[in-house]
Amino acid sequence: MPQKPIVATDERAFFAIDHYGFPRAGQDDPSDPATYYPPYFRSERFQRLGYHVQQLRGGFHWVTSGGYDAAFVVTDDGVVAIDAPPTIGENMLAAIADVTDEPVTHVVYSHWHADHIGAAAVYGADVEIIAHRITGELLERFPDPLRPPPTTVFDDDLTLVVGGVTLELSYKGENHCPGNIFIHAPAEKVLTAVDIVSPGSVTFMHCDASQNIMGWYQAQAQILEYDFDYFVGGHHMHFGTYDDVRTCVEYFADVLDGATAAVERFSRSDALLTVLDGAGWDRVFVGTENWINSMANHATKYVLEKETSTGQLWWERLAGATSQTEYHAYTVLESIRLERPRPDYRLRGANPPVFLT
Repeated sequence: MPQKPIVATDERAFFAIDHYGFPRAGQDDPSDPATYYPPYFRSERFQRLGYHVQQLRGGFHWVTSGGYDAAFVVTDDGVVAIDAPPTIGENMLAAIADVTDEPVTHVVYSHWHADHIGAAAVYGADVEIIAHRITGELLERFPDPLRPPPTTVFDDDLTLVVGGVTLELSYKGENHCPGNIFIHAPAEKVLTAVDIVSPGSVTFMHCDASQNIMGWYQAQAQILEYDFDYFVGGHHMHFGTYDDVRTCVEYFADVLDGATAAVERFSRSDALLTVLDGAGWDRVFVGTENWINSMANHATKYVLEKETSTGQLWWERLAGATSQTEYHAYTVLESIRLERPRPDYRLRGANPPVFLT
C-alpha cells in the first residue's frame, strides 16, 4: 500500500515548517497485520468469558483479556500471581482455577499503576505481596483498597523461591515509572517486564504513557540482555518471543532516529521564529503547537516510509504503526529536548547564532 503524501494548505491559518504542520503525516490506516489477532480472540469462549489462559512452560501461565496481560506460576506450595489488571479482574481467579486447585499464596506487583494491579484485592487478605520499595511508598501515599500495599519490599534485587520455583526480581532504575521491575523465571525462561514493549504491536500511544523515556529505552536494551524464550509485556494480544521483542526494539530505534533528525532540523531558534512570525505574535501558543507538530509529523513520515530490516514497512509488521507512531514521535522528541544533553544554548548579544530550542 503506497504512502499517502502529507497534505499542506496555503491558507493563512496554516503555520508550519516545510508543510509538516497540522495535517497528519501518514496514510489511510490499513488493517493490522493478519498475524496480530490470534485464534482465541475470535473464539466463542473468549467472547463470552473475556479471558484466555495459556501455559508457556512448566507451571508458568499467561493470562490475557485481549488488551491487558498478567501471569501466574503454579508451584508445589501454591500459586504465585503476577499483577491483577482490572480488565481481567476475577478472571485471574477463573484462569487459575482452570489449571489448579492450589491457592494463591504470593502476589508480585510489576509496578504501582492501577491499570495493572487495580484488582489485586481479589487475591484476598492472606497473600504475601512483593513489590519494589518505591511501589510500596506510592501505594502508602495514595491508598487504594483494591491495591493492598506490599508486605515485602526490596531495593535492587530479590530472589523469590516458592515450592521449587524461582523468580528473580530486579529493579534497574526508573523506566516506565518509578518502581517498575523485571520478573525473570530462569528455569522456565520467561521474562515479565510490563509497559516497555508489547509484542506484535507498536504499543499504546506516548510510549505507553511512560515517565522516563531515556530510562524506558534503556529498559529495552536491558530486556535483550536476559535469557528468555517467552516474554510477558502487560498489553495486547500476545505473549512474545525474543525475536518479537527485538522487532519492537527495532521499531523504537527508528522512532528515535526520526525524532532526532526532526529536532536537529526543526528545533532551531530560527525555525521556531519562522513559525511564530507566521502564526502571529499574538498567537504564540498556536505557533508553538504547530512547531511541535512539524517535528512530530516529520519523524512520523520518516518511520512510516522507512524500509525495515525485513524489507517491509512498519505497518506491515506491527499493529498500530500508522495510528500510534505520531504520539510516540512527539513523546520521544520531547525526551530529546528535555532529557538529553543539549549541544548549545543562546549566546548573549544581538542576532546570536542559531541554537537548538
